[in-house]
Amino acid sequence: MVEALGVAVVGFGWMGRVHTQAYARVRHHYPRLALRPELVTVAEEVPGRAEEAAAQFGFASTTRDWREVAADPRIGAVSITAPNFLHREIAVAMAEAGKHIWIEKPVGLTAGDARAVADAVAKAGVQGAVGFNYRNAPAVEAARDLIGAGEIGTVTHVRIRLFSDYAAHPESALTWRFERERGGSGVLGDLASHGADLARFLLGDIASLTADTAVFLPERARPAGATAGHSRAAGGEPGPVENEDYVNCLLRFASGARGVLEACRVSVGEQNNYGFEVHGTTGAVYWDFRRMNELGVSRGTTYQDQPVSTVYVGPGHGEFAAFQPGAANAMGYDDLKVVEAHRFLRSVAEGTPYGATLTDAVHSAAVLDAMARSAERGTWVVPELPG
Repeated sequence: MVEALGVAVVGFGWMGRVHTQAYARVRHHYPRLALRPELVTVAEEVPGRAEEAAAQFGFASTTRDWREVAADPRIGAVSITAPNFLHREIAVAMAEAGKHIWIEKPVGLTAGDARAVADAVAKAGVQGAVGFNYRNAPAVEAARDLIGAGEIGTVTHVRIRLFSDYAAHPESALTWRFERERGGSGVLGDLASHGADLARFLLGDIASLTADTAVFLPERARPAGATAGHSRAAGGEPGPVENEDYVNCLLRFASGARGVLEACRVSVGEQNNYGFEVHGTTGAVYWDFRRMNELGVSRGTTYQDQPVSTVYVGPGHGEFAAFQPGAANAMGYDDLKVVEAHRFLRSVAEGTPYGATLTDAVHSAAVLDAMARSAERGTWVVPELPG
């Protein structure tokens, strides 16, 4: 028997929409899932936005105050897709109210915020999932399996890149994303958080690092009203950009491997150029998000002039079979969030965590904090990872 689970979405920008669509689709792809998510409430403080979401997606009710969600006995699970500075307060309140939470990264502004949420979830005995969606790509899971099986020998070094142009326009509005108090560490939290998670997902813990950061567009115009996404505000009152546009980081892994992680939100000419290159003693593996369903693989014993083959992921890789019947049929970004929704709901149904958890969020946040300390001090830093 399939049990209904009342869900709420707190914050209905683009990511709130993506979570909602994932809830709507999840049982289409995973018909054996023991829970059926029911859209109970959408919470959004921007006037009219929650009502529009309810009309389009069928939420039973709306509110401008997320605290009403915590108090609502109809709701068993909550997606938290509000701005970063609200993550800790909302997530802790939801956990204390006995709600399972699916929260977007970076789970607050600091590692302390992430730890507070993880502790609240553990104390309440609820499940907590985190939006590290890129690890859900079947090609990324295939790469991890290949690396773990020793198919490229002993890993020597990795390069992880996350380049985008979403903030490259000089007229981009000075939203909360560019403020230290509300947006935290800028591109570190926004993009490098994914890179830190991918690094650990593929190669294990980071032992130490050294980083450099920069702000390339130091001033932006303040918006006149509510904003959505990465909007522009030409002619508005100028204000300072308080957090990072760019970070590069050298990594030393506990395994002895070395790495480079680089992220930028103002890279003109780059649109979601996210990916990695992992090199080992007998081969290498390559992944590019823009060709999400392909994996470049080099393996063998020729070493010099060894070719790279393109592998099209298929039903034997990750969760591909839930979406497509054969290799080279494309999956997209929203499908990764459906995978995430399934793993979250399965965790709730079985009481066992599946997919990215708040422990993963704490590890990523600890690496980000270490990057910030390193950039400030100009030294190598050891991340304060959870025990």
